[in-house]
Amino acid sequence: MANGTDVRPPQSGERRVMAWIGKAVRVEGKVIGGEDLTIDGDVEGSIELGGHSLTIGQEAKIKADLLAKTVSISGTVQGNVKGVEKVDLSPTASVQGDITAPRFSMADGATVTGKIQAG
Repeated sequence: MANGTDVRPPQSGERRVMAWIGKAVRVEGKVIGGEDLTIDGDVEGSIELGGHSLTIGQEAKIKADLLAKTVSISGTVQGNVKGVEKVDLSPTASVQGDITAPRFSMADGATVTGKIQAG
């Protein structure tokens, strides 16, 4: 255990809780997922997770339209964002595009250039 986090590899038959795109990874094209996803790298294209959560890390650079159950953004997104349930922007978030979600929260320091449709 390091810093309170269990870092052991998954045992056979154990399932991962979420997928992860690391800082050193760049993806071009369409990302379609059936599990929660955290992105700390760069993605260009589109991301569709349907009934799952998407987390955009602070150092991530995304040029894509996003669709997920919940979307939490701490990095930079150029593209439209749709949260089926909610979209949350942290203080370091920057979005250039329209945001649509039934619930929306935006911390002080976050920036949006585009329309926000919530409620």
